Amino acid sequence: MTRPAARPTARVPNAVGLVKSDYGGLPSTLCKGCGHNAVANQIVQVAFELGLRPHEVVKLSGIGCSSKSPAYFLGRSHGFNALHGRMPSVATGALLANHRLRALAVSGDGDTGSIGLGQYKHLLRRNLRMTYLIENNGVYGLTKGQFSATAEDGLELKYAGTNPFPEIDLCAEAIVAGCGFVARGFAGDAAQLRALLKAALAHRGTAVVDVISPCVAFNNDDDSRKSYGYGRKHEVPLHDIGFVPPQEDVVIEDHEPGETRIVELHDGSRLALAKLESDYDPSDPARALARLFAARESGEILTGLIRFDGERPSAAEAFRIGDVPLAERSERDLRPGREAFDAVLDRY
Repeated sequence: MTRPAARPTARVPNAVGLVKSDYGGLPSTLCKGCGHNAVANQIVQVAFELGLRPHEVVKLSGIGCSSKSPAYFLGRSHGFNALHGRMPSVATGALLANHRLRALAVSGDGDTGSIGLGQYKHLLRRNLRMTYLIENNGVYGLTKGQFSATAEDGLELKYAGTNPFPEIDLCAEAIVAGCGFVARGFAGDAAQLRALLKAALAHRGTAVVDVISPCVAFNNDDDSRKSYGYGRKHEVPLHDIGFVPPQEDVVIEDHEPGETRIVELHDGSRLALAKLESDYDPSDPARALARLFAARESGEILTGLIRFDGERPSAAEAFRIGDVPLAERSERDLRPGREAFDAVLDRY
């Protein structure tokens, strides 16, 4: 078995006095080489570098290979493994009760794109402050590799046959639902994935990161758009990404005029987007959708920050919960008084 946590020899503490191994979890029981293990490795690295306090983090997941992976990182954090496709409901309850928690939700293409698609869309409408990480491999790995809703039309697999249906693009679904942070990464591109995860954790609302995470057992043929070989050959980054924590000065390397964009995040941190496609603007949802569909037609795997809107209020802000979480308020604060009940009755 492989352990996606950091090597225990790394004993240099971070800003909160923890070492890298403090952010690890159980040994992985996934297949050797599974993209989900690579993602777990990057979560450990990101949590260590950001100095997250494990007791302030809640991990949420549903059912599937992807939903097993929270056991492999942040073993000291809170966690809830929900029913298939029902993780967004649990996340809503947890984060309305305590919106100060840092939520890291891990789902899969089946858990999100099939049985959980309705819950996914409504979660995005509510805009809870959470990182929604989709480990996307196009198949159901726990049940012998049937096609999921994100498998491309015409894909041929040894055990599943030929997929006759068009794929669901979970990034496009997120943009249409009004999500303010939509990104796509590739498990084989560690540096970009780390920057996207850091930015997602700093976002004020729901941040979707759709990660192409190959299934080495059932969907790693080079002709599949969810394979390592295809990803390395056809990945098209929108920009080079640099993440600047709030306590550091912003230092940008020299670029041609108009080629670098600074994205301000809610907590004071910043993303530096050095554009590789000079005409791409992540603040324009219509152009984001058009670029996603163009990538599908040309066979590209488009990665990077696809859509960003930092102004939309989070669910806690929209509901005017205030700074103190509901879970920490007294019964007297939460229970309406007699005058409030009388006011309701007077309306009838």
